[in-house]
Amino acid sequence: MIQRIQSVYLLVVTILLVVTMCQPVGTFIAADGVSTSVLKPLGVTLADGNFQSTWGMFGILLLCAVVAFGTIFLFRNRMLQVRMTIFNSLLLIGYYIVTGVFWYVLDGKLEAGSFRPGWALCLPAVCIILNYLAFRAIYRDEVMVKAADRLRPSR
Repeated sequence: MIQRIQSVYLLVVTILLVVTMCQPVGTFIAADGVSTSVLKPLGVTLADGNFQSTWGMFGILLLCAVVAFGTIFLFRNRMLQVRMTIFNSLLLIGYYIVTGVFWYVLDGKLEAGSFRPGWALCLPAVCIILNYLAFRAIYRDEVMVKAADRLRPSR
């Protein structure tokens, strides 16, 4: 049913992912300590004003947000809902891998002294935890429905 707790978890996941798409992931600080480059899911704004695209990060976040929102409406097919929740968590793990790759590549390209992560970098981890809680709630509902089916007399 749409009013179950897993729907709330998945809605919060969607909201957090949209917030993550809009916030900076981190900042590259140059060796001189003055010039910085801001890493956002859509790209890096360099200190000289140029823009280096990182559209892969944004694409994964957008796909995760769409999957989480769409999973809310799959309440009639709980096993598909379970699979979509697991798929969404795997996509979020992939987001961290892609972020690490972009960080490694851009660190060499920008010749930055250090990288300071932003607070938005932890939001996908919170989404993974909320996906797990939604998975547990959906699976608990499925077990309850199967137990009720066992108790019904057959015709």
